[in-house]
Amino acid sequence: MDNKRVTAMTKGGKILGEVLSQVVDSVKPGMTELDVDAIAEKLIRAQGGAPGFMKVPGYANTICAATNDVVVHGIPTKRVLKVGDIIGVDCGVYLDGFHTDMAETIIVENSKAAVESEKYKKVRKFLKNGKDAMWAGIAQAKGGNRVGHISQAIQEMVEGGGYSVVRNLVGHGVGEELHMDPEIPGYLEKKITSTPLLKAGMTIAVEVIYNMGDEEVVYQGNDGWTIVTADGKLAGMFERTILITESDPIILTPGTTI
Repeated sequence: MDNKRVTAMTKGGKILGEVLSQVVDSVKPGMTELDVDAIAEKLIRAQGGAPGFMKVPGYANTICAATNDVVVHGIPTKRVLKVGDIIGVDCGVYLDGFHTDMAETIIVENSKAAVESEKYKKVRKFLKNGKDAMWAGIAQAKGGNRVGHISQAIQEMVEGGGYSVVRNLVGHGVGEELHMDPEIPGYLEKKITSTPLLKAGMTIAVEVIYNMGDEEVVYQGNDGWTIVTADGKLAGMFERTILITESDPIILTPGTTI
């Protein structure tokens, strides 16, 4: 096991978990996606880290903002968040030469919206399913298992809830680079025995990327980044960076409130 990598990613992951918790707690109606981005950058730098996504060529922001039908890679804009919107906040920290990656999706609400929870029952069910699927996948991430065990657990949970796993967007290895091998799909496309073996010491980002409607996605506009659902229905994402061990995985991006 590479102790330098694990030490750096444990420290960076702790920063990321704390920051993302504070960021999602701060989201309120009337804020813009750029406001959320600015908060994340300030908090990361205050703790001695650097925004990992800014290390990606051509990307200039701290977070990817996925509001409503945006699936992934949404460049934060002046879009104003409204009560009842959902926003996925995907964020990374780069520290001591190593990356960690994490995402959470929440409902934008104020006190009145929280009281009117019945109105958002369908959305809350959708988001709970995705988070449960992430934890189900993580539970399979142990030395001796294979990537397919993670993929199968995620797919069964998401599709069992009546939703769709996005096929062409996947989790990934993470460490020296933000995106590394192996790919960690949220669906099983071949026999589990044909998927990569998980070994103690590996660091991966287990990611659930799913839609309330159809699985198809398309690029929005011409920014080359923002991917949305083809049918305009809601999308969600949940992600944690973990360390594979011979027993239960270690969560390297533990949130304080998420």
